[in-house]
Amino acid sequence: MVSFRPLADWTLSVAGGRPGGSPDEPELPATIPATVPGCVHTDLLAQGLIPDPYLDDNEKRLQWIGRTDWVYETVFEHTDTGDRTDLVCHGLDTVATITLNGVEVGTTANMHRSYRFDVSGLLRPGRNRLAIRFDSVYRYGDAIRASVGERPHVSGDEPVPYVRKMACNFGWDWGPTLATAGIWQPIGLETWSVARLAEVRPQVTVVDGNSGRVTVRAGVQHRAGAHLTLRASLGDHTVALDLEPDASDGTVTLDVPNVDLWWPVGQGAQPLYPLAVSLSADGRELDRWERRVGFRTVDIDTVPDADGTPFTVRINGRPLFVRGVNWIPDDVFVTRITKDRLAERLRQATDAGVNLIRVWGGGRYESEDFYDLADEYGLMVEQDFLFACAAYPEEEPLASEVAAEAAEQVVRLMPHASLIWWCGNNENLWGHHDWNWAEQLGDRTWGAGYYFDVLPRTVAALDPTRPYWPGSPYSGGRDRHPNDPAHGTMHIWDVWNTDDYRKYREYRPRFVAEFGFQGPPTFATLRRSVSDQPLASDSPGVLHHQKAQDGNGKLLSGLAGHFAEPTTFDDWHWVTQLNQARALTFGIEHFRSLRPLCMGTIVWQLNDCWPVTSWAAVDGDGRRKPLWYALRRSYADRLITFQPQPENALAVVLVNDGTSTWSAHFDVLRCGFDGKPLARFTVEAEVAAGGAHRVPLPDDVRTPADPAAELLLADADEGRATWYFAEDVDLAYPVPEYATTVVETDGGLRVEVTAATLLRDLTLFPDRLDPTATLGGAADDALITLLPGERAVFEVRCPRPIDRDAPGRPPVLRCANDLPGP
Repeated sequence: MVSFRPLADWTLSVAGGRPGGSPDEPELPATIPATVPGCVHTDLLAQGLIPDPYLDDNEKRLQWIGRTDWVYETVFEHTDTGDRTDLVCHGLDTVATITLNGVEVGTTANMHRSYRFDVSGLLRPGRNRLAIRFDSVYRYGDAIRASVGERPHVSGDEPVPYVRKMACNFGWDWGPTLATAGIWQPIGLETWSVARLAEVRPQVTVVDGNSGRVTVRAGVQHRAGAHLTLRASLGDHTVALDLEPDASDGTVTLDVPNVDLWWPVGQGAQPLYPLAVSLSADGRELDRWERRVGFRTVDIDTVPDADGTPFTVRINGRPLFVRGVNWIPDDVFVTRITKDRLAERLRQATDAGVNLIRVWGGGRYESEDFYDLADEYGLMVEQDFLFACAAYPEEEPLASEVAAEAAEQVVRLMPHASLIWWCGNNENLWGHHDWNWAEQLGDRTWGAGYYFDVLPRTVAALDPTRPYWPGSPYSGGRDRHPNDPAHGTMHIWDVWNTDDYRKYREYRPRFVAEFGFQGPPTFATLRRSVSDQPLASDSPGVLHHQKAQDGNGKLLSGLAGHFAEPTTFDDWHWVTQLNQARALTFGIEHFRSLRPLCMGTIVWQLNDCWPVTSWAAVDGDGRRKPLWYALRRSYADRLITFQPQPENALAVVLVNDGTSTWSAHFDVLRCGFDGKPLARFTVEAEVAAGGAHRVPLPDDVRTPADPAAELLLADADEGRATWYFAEDVDLAYPVPEYATTVVETDGGLRVEVTAATLLRDLTLFPDRLDPTATLGGAADDALITLLPGERAVFEVRCPRPIDRDAPGRPPVLRCANDLPGP
């Protein structure tokens, strides 16, 4: 039987002694205890040899780590059994030379694939020494650049296109520059005799509506001739195949009648079936492979229509509106990401109404834990191949690495029902077209051969059950602009970079795969990571934790026309978070109102990898920003939204992403800020599952007598929607007045707020009370609008005593109309 023995008791040292060359280098001991899986940064941090790179501007003083050569070493005992023994390295980061007992075993140069080496002839009975030297990825990247020539990319002088490594390790407009090195996946000795399963590829499909079919293709590696049997089992269904002597592969097919289909969250259940594949000889099991699979069909409708080229995801034949978020690695140091942490983050996604996560191409191919959870939660996944914002050489040694990496990852991830489509790259087709790359490149390669040949061939050959799309964005044809709104997928980044978020309404896209707006992290996250005294929007630490070009300037310019410029830190923090939530609400609800013309939005981004001002809805410490609550409303299965119509008309739009007809019945009320009704209209509509319905509003409802002091309310069982006739800076907001009642509970406080005036976007920030405090229960809400006499309840959970008076005043309790006017 195949057995895997993890190697333990590792040490870390600098190759050749002290690093040298940087005044920031500390005195290091000759050997440092190391944790595997892990990386140099986490090992040095665990021993107190470096400061936390996430705090203040410590990142700047740790650049020497990525430019240093390191050695991981272990000594282990071995007993010779006569079996074949392989050294299996599931992930090495990145440029490694492996030596066993002084003999070079092999070299690696790709973080995104595994390696296997036969070391049977090198192992000794008794003590053995294994050393893995990691050379500086910068020096390696410089050598590749010198060999293949310069390629344009967005990361300055960092070696992004020249090495197969997580691109965001080299910094991004939301991430630090911390080039890691180390053994980042399990490593150990695998012993086996006779034969083993070298590869298992289960193609899972549905035939005749509700019958499941699993076609298992298995690769076999032999050590000794034997009569082998390949067997696959799913529940009570088993099929076996006797292989020809020395056969290198075999195929078996399981037909399973009356399976329960796997559905995305909100569309049905997520049944998963245990699939087992085994290899045996003479009745003795030699190797075994087990996964859970789900039965569903997936296709993407891209048949041209009168409006261009759609991009409509269909699961089990049902067209779905994608309510997505982009995902980046949840920590720069990915070995710190536990399954529990992933579960929390993906729960935050589903709780916000998200049904798809796009794994962005500058990070990693996500873990088995990630995909297992996505399968269970019903989260569809778009997985990018790992190319982002760069022109990638197609010469050796990179070409072979890309081909091997793609094949391995397609095979590894194909059992997962949640994986819906593969995407060739992030923004590289767009970059080649619009960012002057073509002029800089001349006739040099830039990645087109990967996106239009290598990758689609790999997916088609290994896993034809899933669609492949060449890039994000991509218009579906190489003769079109890659970011054409009328065709395929697009990204919208003029909003945020140059234009006001109201420009979203000028777009009529088929599918928006990236768009977003920045806001700072929660106060507790910012305060933990930045020690500036006083804390200010432009204090050094705050600016260091803002990686976007002129990011804070864009935050302020994004307020223009909406809010007055803040003069205090607390007002800056609140208004920029609020404006982020407003911007995404505006965009999402417009795009959803266009259904079925537009069939998807993927917000940039769900999460952060460290404490930073960014586009995320959940910050680097896992706390939810106001944007998260805005997503939960805008991504609800049933959406009520006010949308302008031609010739200054106004309609209430009902969008039904649920699975049953929505019999909508509610009133739209025009009222003053004092709550007095001025006009009323009753909406009654039947909205089919997967449909959208527009109801024009009559003139007396949509036409205010005083635009600065009136609003529209739609109150329904599905929630409250509002429409204001002017921007905040032009509204005659009342000075906020309210009464607050605070009651101690077993787990914290119950805070009840009763409005005496209009309170717009009322939000309680629990982390302002205590960094450990959270909102919870049925009262977990934010951005609430109250009319006079109405009330809201917040449940604050905290393991420690909290000041009972603080929840009733800023900066804990805020609303839009407590911000200073122009």
